[in-house]
Amino acid sequence: MSSGLHPGRGELIDIGGRRLRAVRAGTRSDQPLIVFECGAFGCAADWAVVQARLAAQGLASLAYDRAGLGYSDPGPAPRDGKAIAEDLEALLAHAGETGPLVMVGHSMAGNLLRVFTPRNRDRIRGLVLVDAVTPDMIDHPRVAKAIHGYRRAMDLVGRFSHLGFMRPVSLVIGDLIGLEGEASAEKRRIYGLASHAKWAAAEVQAWPDTSRQGREAYDPALPVAVVTAGASRVPPAIKAMQSAPADHSNAGYRVDVAGATHASLLGKAFADPIIDGVHHVLRA
Repeated sequence: MSSGLHPGRGELIDIGGRRLRAVRAGTRSDQPLIVFECGAFGCAADWAVVQARLAAQGLASLAYDRAGLGYSDPGPAPRDGKAIAEDLEALLAHAGETGPLVMVGHSMAGNLLRVFTPRNRDRIRGLVLVDAVTPDMIDHPRVAKAIHGYRRAMDLVGRFSHLGFMRPVSLVIGDLIGLEGEASAEKRRIYGLASHAKWAAAEVQAWPDTSRQGREAYDPALPVAVVTAGASRVPPAIKAMQSAPADHSNAGYRVDVAGATHASLLGKAFADPIIDGVHHVLRA
């Protein structure tokens, strides 16, 4: 089961013997539901600023903690893209959300959405990829080296998180996004949980398998907005890989946000370009 803490925001939804924490915002209408997928070591709180701004514009959204992350119960191993897609499908079904959907993913969620989207293409109206990775990045020698180095480091974090070192770490880097109020406090609490670190590390270990599972290209008819962090030191070849889903789309949209880092892109200072990306795919 989960850490036993009760979420201050959101609800625990039973998906068949285990629960996932979901945070809904906005009033449901005939517009698509905006569904958020967080990056590695992320949680529903990551999207609090974006959710609040969309709600103020009359759009409903749902963010959630993947299995074992945040306040959600763990799921069966391995924690690869297929398992995560099945969980999200079950969550939406038990929440009564059949679609249509707009999917928004940050960082490692770029891989996860490449698995989820083809499985659910009939109800997905568009994608917004926020400084996201792509499955083919693992084929790039420089990126592959960085990914495998990250996996080795996160394996150690996952193995030894029970020693409690994540709690002091969370005080320093728990909220690099720039969240506000309860969402910021929640982000730091979750980042310090040993259970969160353990299961987030398990997802990172499955990165190669998830990349293999997500090789199917997006349908060119699917509108895709790509929002990248202008302050991130990413080589042009990697930026091109990030932009490729928008280039491949018949209704693609790209913006590189000056001054934004990989994390702060989701926060109060830089969230508006994500909102613009959502509106682009809704119009398209």
